[in-house]
Amino acid sequence: MNYWLFKSEPSVFSFEALKAKGKVGTQWDGVRNYAARNNMKAMQIGDLGFFYHSNEGLDIVGIAEVCALAHPDTTTDDPRWECVDIRAFKDVPKPVTLEQVKANPKLAEMALVRLGRLSVQPVTPAEWKEVCRMAELNPAP
Repeated sequence: MNYWLFKSEPSVFSFEALKAKGKVGTQWDGVRNYAARNNMKAMQIGDLGFFYHSNEGLDIVGIAEVCALAHPDTTTDDPRWECVDIRAFKDVPKPVTLEQVKANPKLAEMALVRLGRLSVQPVTPAEWKEVCRMAELNPAP
């Protein structure tokens, strides 16, 4: 299993909105960054990702699950852009703020710290475990 982080502004699409989509989930569309697209192309069904509220809140608030492999993004006719489908997996008992992530030396190399604008990011197993600890969440699915 691989781990990821999905960023979204809560006023545009929040974790609550993802939960409202139910088990079917939704495509993670509109991504127009090659690194983020390549991250989605590397995802497998069942991979988990933190759901991060960007710009407003600046915190990890939930966990999403990849439920469909990379496919053409239906919001564009440009065949270069693909996306995966995700669904809500679990709420985070204690949201983890960007400030807390940046203050944790174990997370100094996390993409969230180094690549702040990247909307779909990889998370290492060690980073996953540490953020789950901070969120008072069991790191195992």
